Amino acid sequence: MSATQTSERVVVVGAGMAAARLADEVAGRGGRVALIGDEPHAPYNRILLSAVLEGTHDPAALELGLRDDVDLRLGNRVVEIHRAEREIELADRSRMPYDTLVLATGAIPTLPPIRGLVQVDGRLHQKVHAFRSLADCRRLDAAVPDARTAVVVGGGLLGLQVARALSVRGLEVEVVEGGEHLLRSQVDEKAGRIIARDLKRLGATVYTGARAVRLTDAGLVLDNGFTLDTDLVVLTAGGRPSTALARRAGLDVRRGVVVDDQLRTSDERILAIGDCAQHRGRTTGFVPPAWEQAGLAAAHLAGEQVAYAGTRSVARLRATGLDVAVLGDPTTAEGEVVEVTNPVVGSHRRLVVHGGRIVAGTLVGDLSRVGLITQHFDRGTVLGTGEPGRLLMPERTAAPAVLADDAEVCACAGVSAGRIRACASYDDARTTTRATTGCGGCAAVVASLVTEGALA
Repeated sequence: MSATQTSERVVVVGAGMAAARLADEVAGRGGRVALIGDEPHAPYNRILLSAVLEGTHDPAALELGLRDDVDLRLGNRVVEIHRAEREIELADRSRMPYDTLVLATGAIPTLPPIRGLVQVDGRLHQKVHAFRSLADCRRLDAAVPDARTAVVVGGGLLGLQVARALSVRGLEVEVVEGGEHLLRSQVDEKAGRIIARDLKRLGATVYTGARAVRLTDAGLVLDNGFTLDTDLVVLTAGGRPSTALARRAGLDVRRGVVVDDQLRTSDERILAIGDCAQHRGRTTGFVPPAWEQAGLAAAHLAGEQVAYAGTRSVARLRATGLDVAVLGDPTTAEGEVVEVTNPVVGSHRRLVVHGGRIVAGTLVGDLSRVGLITQHFDRGTVLGTGEPGRLLMPERTAAPAVLADDAEVCACAGVSAGRIRACASYDDARTTTRATTGCGGCAAVVASLVTEGALA
């Protein structure tokens, strides 16, 4: 039975990117859907918060459009799930019935073990800023004009984006990463060293293999004995799936809310998607798999026979002057490694190939062939013996590689080159396909493809 043939009500808890995608697709199929979010803002693109901080995007540009028939409830926090009655309870003790409930509660930040972050009244120290929400971004943005220095705790994707944004704003920025190199969860040591060099070239100082242990009047104290005098401390390290609601409801929860191949929890009337979900023992923190799960969940709710088998994710670092793309999981993928490193120009390109197929990859400093490499990665193309090496070399001709119409150009939204070429304009592509509204890394390719389509 399709969603257009049923009066069943779908209630989505959470109003993040995965939740918005699901609600919009359910409504687009004719389904009845309510979206419950505890923030006062309409769903927005969290990935581009650093672009707002940098000043290249207006906050209004981050809003994710929803169909008019989505029942959007903002500023509402769900506190309990009453499974027997199929109702959710809100903070004001009102209740809402559901036929199917979808948990899209995302992840919550965890405070690093740094003494002095929290004051005796339970609030963060006035110098300390989290960076997970639009409210966090606005608070930090308001503090920047009166600051001269900032320390970013965490050398992951978000930490580097924030560090670069603050550098662009004119602050002296220092990055503290407890691991031995930057982006340690996504790239190897060679790539991490090159990223650190790029960041230093752009004006930031990097401390790796060091942990912040205490915030004092003198500054942020590291375990290597250094004390960093700073006006701002930005926390970007640490997060975990938000599972408290599911635990209280008695659902199967481990690190995340456990789901099967149809994204159903231990209660078949309740699904979970995005950062809060755990599928086959794994949780994810990226937009492409979250949106993939949202699309599959919408199809499942419409009665289609679908199964989620995991994702071939592509992550892009969205920061001015820092070019990084990560395909799959290069740190754990098994296969033969093909790599080309040029520390002089600051580039590192590495592919993991198994059975002739690209199963993972890291591209740092030179993304000129990321579209073609991603195309082969997504398709599982069996490459010839010399092809992986040639893919890592710079283009020898002025003519760029032509992407096939079915090649995916926006990993976040799952949009093909053909769909982009069919759009009338760049804005049309953004509106109708959601391309560029995720990490933003495909913006240049989308602009080029729209031009191609107009000239065809």
